[in-house]
Amino acid sequence: MMRRRLKEWFSIRLAKNPGQIVLLTILVFNVVFLLLSAFIISRMSLSGTEHLSFIEAAYYTVTMILDAGCVSFVIEDIGQTNAVVAIVCLLIIIVGMVSFTGAVIGYLSNYISSFIENAGSGKRRLHLYNHFIILNWNNRASEIINDLLYMPGRQKVVVFVEEGKERIEKEIYERLADTINTENRRLKKSLASKNFISRRFEYRARKMTNNILSIVREGDIYSSKQLYDISMPRARSVIILGSDNTRSAEENKGNVQTLKTLMQVAEITSAANSNDNQKIIVEISDDWTEELVEKIISYKQVDSKCNIVPIKVHKVLGQLLSQFSITPELNNVYNELLSNKGTTFFEHAVETENDNDYITEYLKTHRHAIPLASLETGGRQHFFYTCGEEQDIFRTCDASSGNYSVSLNPSYRIEKKNVIILGHNSKCHEIMEGFAAFAAEWEEDRDAGRILSIIVIDDAESLERMNNYDEYDFVIETVPTSIYDKETIYGAIEKIVADNDEDISILILSDDYADSENVDATALTNLVYVQDIINNMKAEDPDFDEESIDVVVEIIDPKHYDVVNSYSVKNVVISNRYISKMITQIGEKDAIFDFYQDILTFDTEEGEFDSKEIYAKKVSSYFNEIPGECTVEEFIRAVWEASLNTNYTADGESHTFPAMAIGYVRKGGDVCLFSGDQSASRVCLGECDKVVLYTVH
Repeated sequence: MMRRRLKEWFSIRLAKNPGQIVLLTILVFNVVFLLLSAFIISRMSLSGTEHLSFIEAAYYTVTMILDAGCVSFVIEDIGQTNAVVAIVCLLIIIVGMVSFTGAVIGYLSNYISSFIENAGSGKRRLHLYNHFIILNWNNRASEIINDLLYMPGRQKVVVFVEEGKERIEKEIYERLADTINTENRRLKKSLASKNFISRRFEYRARKMTNNILSIVREGDIYSSKQLYDISMPRARSVIILGSDNTRSAEENKGNVQTLKTLMQVAEITSAANSNDNQKIIVEISDDWTEELVEKIISYKQVDSKCNIVPIKVHKVLGQLLSQFSITPELNNVYNELLSNKGTTFFEHAVETENDNDYITEYLKTHRHAIPLASLETGGRQHFFYTCGEEQDIFRTCDASSGNYSVSLNPSYRIEKKNVIILGHNSKCHEIMEGFAAFAAEWEEDRDAGRILSIIVIDDAESLERMNNYDEYDFVIETVPTSIYDKETIYGAIEKIVADNDEDISILILSDDYADSENVDATALTNLVYVQDIINNMKAEDPDFDEESIDVVVEIIDPKHYDVVNSYSVKNVVISNRYISKMITQIGEKDAIFDFYQDILTFDTEEGEFDSKEIYAKKVSSYFNEIPGECTVEEFIRAVWEASLNTNYTADGESHTFPAMAIGYVRKGGDVCLFSGDQSASRVCLGECDKVVLYTVH
């Protein structure tokens, strides 16, 4: 019976952990061998050994095994009488070297190698706190990590994927290195006018360094054990990324993997032993997934424990691209506001009954931050600001009591917009919905004529998928053609430019369904066509205003940015970068997501209230007269007070549209957003410049 149990125990241990059995065998054999060797040496009554006790014999046995030269401690003189002892010692040394030195060192070496391999493969638990976790990987992921470079302090990121560890590590390294080199080159250029010593010290103090600790692990993202191994209960934010786009209609109906991952993550972060106020940001790109994510939120979200924020990727990008087509200057404005670099959005929990009263009082005692509006989110009221640093919100001072004022034009109406769309992407429906919301908000405000006219130039198959845009009455024409049909494309664009006196925006879309080898290929080709058309018009008419055509180019791969910029295009939209920047900011302050949704959405007839958006309005049209030079502080307060006292007529009724100036755009496209001490900077606007406003209309 005992024998059977022993055999059973041995077979189980051998099957579950053979390493332990091997180690136990090595230890038992060496202990027995050591004791036996010591006993033999201590008992041999030969000259040179009879004086050794058992303890001494055991000690010298070990020393002989470790160093054969130590045999001299046992045998002082090897003669005929000590030959047997010498042979015994030699056998002990040989067997001991094999069983002790070889076996033990071999086992330890194998254990260390296995330890290193397991650590590298992600099988060992990480003990991290207040870190970011990214689950899955797509073409937006590296931009999320990249934007963390602009955050203060050490940032820790764990990327957990099923495969592709080496490729992802390389992508992260290259993206971060490119940003650091670009920012440091820009810094060197800005310091070029200073003397060598000042330039040297200031560069060393301000240069960008890599503040990101990134760990990439492979494993099963649906495994609770492996999610605990990356310290998910202690994470600051968990970001669940969707897969890259595919042409398969079946796959684009929904994302089951996203739902499965969210359910697993929500189970862990809603537990009592997890950190409070963890953010779970989940990308969704279809209605089916959105509906089920909302159900999971209702079941699993625990207030002040885990806050689940779903980001509708296609809708956000569609809204951005439609706004950039209507007001191209907003590309550079949002590029700064939606990132951690420069002037950006911040929020603070504030209880207020009237936004206008709060803003008026706030401006009397603050000049480092610009108050915008309040929203109730997460059961609390939050006020939103633009400033350079979060602490700027709380810096108080006595505002200047000057008499500077401006006069707004009560008859201001937004100019008619003509847009040419070249190509397509997976967000065409969402882009058109953005245009439709703009048309609904502004067309009723015009006395006559349409506010928006769009012409789409694309291949016949893509136009057919969109039903030739028949449901959108502002799409006045579609031109079916091939990317290789240069004459048709040239003819259509030249005719549109000739038939319209107003400025024209050309939106060049990049096909995000294209394979990796052809990413941005059609967009770059269309860009060459457009640039050639503009050059031809300039050659035929030297007085032709090139700035009357605003070219907005969407690209997917950031590596193509410099290529597009070389064609003098001021508005290059790296679409994935916007989503990445938003995700990074929401990971820090989830309340800001509702504010983003508000500013990116034009009002519709079904809207419950008038939301505010960001506009860039021409100075010569928005003001009755060009504002005189003043400080930023004076300009902000003058525009705010004038907007509260200027009545506009819309829908046959008189309205006031409170407006907050947050910056301006020069005629050439350079953007300046207000931040820092407003009394230390000055504003001098020209009639062709545009003022950046946060306003209802």
